[in-house]
Amino acid sequence: MAVATKQSLDELCINSIRFLAIDAVEKAKSGHPGLPMGAAPMAYVLWNRLMRFNPKNPQWFNRDRFVLSAGHGCMLQYALLHLTGYDSVTLDDIKQFRQWESKTPGHPENFMTPGVEVTTGPLGQGIANGVGLAIAEAHLAAKFNKKDCQLVDHYTYVILGDGCNMEGVSGEACSLAGHLGLGKLIALYDDNHISIDGGTEISFTEDVNKRFEAYGWHVQHVEGGNDDLDGIQKAIEAAKAVTDKPSFIKITTTIGYGSPKKAGTAGVHGAALGGDEVEATRKNLGWEYEPFVVPEEALKHFREAVERGASLEAEWNQTLATYKTKYSADAAEFERYTSGTLPEGWEKALPTYSPSDKALATRKNSELTLNALAPVIPELIGGSADLTHSNLTFLKVSESFLKGKYENRNLRFGVREHGMGAICNGIALHNSGLIPYGATFLVFTDYMRAAIRLSALSEAGSIWVMTHDSIALGEDGPTHQPVETVASLRAIPDLLVMRPADGNEVSGAYKVAIENRKRPTLIALTRQGLPNLAGSSIENAAKGAYVASDSEGTPDIILIGTGSEVSLCEEAAKELRGEGKKVRVVSMPCWKLFDEQDEAYRESVLPKSVTKRLAVEAGTSFGWGRYVGNESNTVCINSFGASAPGGVAMKKFGFTVENVVAKAKAL
Repeated sequence: MAVATKQSLDELCINSIRFLAIDAVEKAKSGHPGLPMGAAPMAYVLWNRLMRFNPKNPQWFNRDRFVLSAGHGCMLQYALLHLTGYDSVTLDDIKQFRQWESKTPGHPENFMTPGVEVTTGPLGQGIANGVGLAIAEAHLAAKFNKKDCQLVDHYTYVILGDGCNMEGVSGEACSLAGHLGLGKLIALYDDNHISIDGGTEISFTEDVNKRFEAYGWHVQHVEGGNDDLDGIQKAIEAAKAVTDKPSFIKITTTIGYGSPKKAGTAGVHGAALGGDEVEATRKNLGWEYEPFVVPEEALKHFREAVERGASLEAEWNQTLATYKTKYSADAAEFERYTSGTLPEGWEKALPTYSPSDKALATRKNSELTLNALAPVIPELIGGSADLTHSNLTFLKVSESFLKGKYENRNLRFGVREHGMGAICNGIALHNSGLIPYGATFLVFTDYMRAAIRLSALSEAGSIWVMTHDSIALGEDGPTHQPVETVASLRAIPDLLVMRPADGNEVSGAYKVAIENRKRPTLIALTRQGLPNLAGSSIENAAKGAYVASDSEGTPDIILIGTGSEVSLCEEAAKELRGEGKKVRVVSMPCWKLFDEQDEAYRESVLPKSVTKRLAVEAGTSFGWGRYVGNESNTVCINSFGASAPGGVAMKKFGFTVENVVAKAKAL
C-alpha cells in the first residue's frame, strides 16, 4: 500500500471517516475499527452523493432510511452523522464512544441517537429491519401517492457484512423481500472476507450473489470497493433504476484499510489498532492531523448536506402543500398517520362480552377484535408465519400484501418467524404511524426471541399475537406445547406479556397494545373455548390484575389465575365457598402492568394480610413466588407436556377443579 501524497477532497473526506473511527476506538480501548476503515468509501459515496436526508431534521418523513446492519462498525455511522451536521453527534460525543450514557453506544440504538433508524447489534437484524422499512414505504406509497403527486418516495439503504449474510434471519427476510419485489430496498454488502474467527474461507464459501439472485434480487459486484468511487456510485444508480426488485451490491473491500500490519486480518475486526499501529496507519495514509481533528476542507464539504437537506425537505413540503390542496381528506389522514395520532373513538370498536355470550377460544376473540379494529384503524398491518388459519389473523377488510398490491394489509410472512419479527420491528420504526402485528404459535417465539427482545429494547410497538398457549392445545404434543415460554418472555424488560382469560380481556389486551406505541405487547391466546367472566372488563385487563370475584369480608385464600386457568379458579372457588371458605379470585393477565399500578391498588387486589395464596397457570411455576410467597404454592407444570387431547392433557397434569380445591385446602 503506497504512502499517500496530496489527497483529493474525496480522499480527505473518506479518511476523515476512517480516523474518527480509529481515534474513537483507540480512546475507548474498545470497538471495531476494521469495518469503518474498509467501508468508508461506499458510505461516503452513499451519504455525500446519493442519499436524501436533512441533518437538522432527522425525523423528516421522506428521508431515505439508512441501516447499518453490521452494527459493530457503528463508528462508521457516528462519524457520518457528525460530519454531515447532525446535532445529535458532536465531536465530544465521538470522544465518548462506548461510555456511560453516551450518544455513541457500542452498537447503534435508535432511542439513544437521533439519525439512527433502528437498533442493530445481533447480526442480520438490520437487513431484516430494512425489509420492514421498505414494506412500510411501499404500503404508504400505494395508499397515499397520486399520479400527479408523489408524497411517499424514499429508499432504504443497508450496509451489511459477512456475519449478516451468515445469520439465518437475513435469509428469511431477504427471501421475502425478493418475493415481494421491494424495489426501494438497496443493500450494500461489505465483502471483506473476514469474521471474528478469521478469514471467511474457514466457514463461509457460498456464492452470496447467486443466493440473492435466487431470492429474486437485482445483483451487482463492485470489485474495487477501496477506491472505485465512481463504480460504487454507478452501481447504486443502476440499483435505483430497477424498480421491480430489491438490489444487492457486493462491494469488495479490505477490512482495516490503511493499517500496514492489520489490514485484511481478523485482528482489526474487533479491537483497537494500538498506539504504534495507529501512528503507522496515519503515516501510511498521509494523515497529518491530530486525533479527532477533521480537516476544514473535508468538514465544509460534508456539511453541504445541511443546505442540501433543507432544500430537499422544503421541496417535499411544497409537494405536501400541493397534496393538501388537491387531496385534503387524504392529506389529513396522512398527517394523522405520521403524527402517531390514533383515530378518535377507535376504542369504541372493541368487542365486549357478558357471561351469557358463547364461550370462545381467545384466539377467536382475537380474530373478532382484529377485524373490529381493522376498519377504524387503517394503519393496522400484519399477518402470520404461515399460520393464518390457526392464528386467525386475517383482516377481512383487505387482501394480501403482494408484489404490485402494496396497498393491502395482510402480510404473508411464510414459515419465517424470525424474519417476521425483525420485519415487524422495521415497520414499527419507520415512524409513519403503522402498527404492525406478527403471529405464530406461542412455542415458536423461541424462533424469534431475538426480534421480540429487540422490539422491547428499541421501543418498537410491535404486537405479537401468539396462539396455542399451553398444553391444552393437545395432540401436537410437547414439541408444540409451551411450558416455560410465558415465564421466559415475562423476563424481557419492557415487553408486556398478556394472557387474557376471556373476550373482554382480549379486547383489553389489544387496547393496551394499540395505545403503547413505544412498548411491544405479546398476547398469549388459547386454542380451547373459555367462558366469559362476570367480573372481567377491558378496563380491568389494562390494570394487569383485578378481583374477578370475591366473598364478603377478608379472604381466607386468594386464587390467582391467568388465561384459561381463571375460569378454573372460579369453579374451584365456588366449591370452596360452598364449604364456607371466603375465597377471592384474581385474574392476572399481565404481571408488568399490575406491578406498575400504585401501591394502594395493588394492596386492594392482593392485600399483604392475606398470605394464603395459590397461583394456577398451565405453565412453569417459575417466578410465581413473588405473588404467592413460594413457588410451591402453585398449580403449574414443571415438565414438558404430552401428546393427548387437550382436555386429557390438562386433567393428567392436574388442571382440574378437584386438584385446585385440594391444593387450596392444603394451604
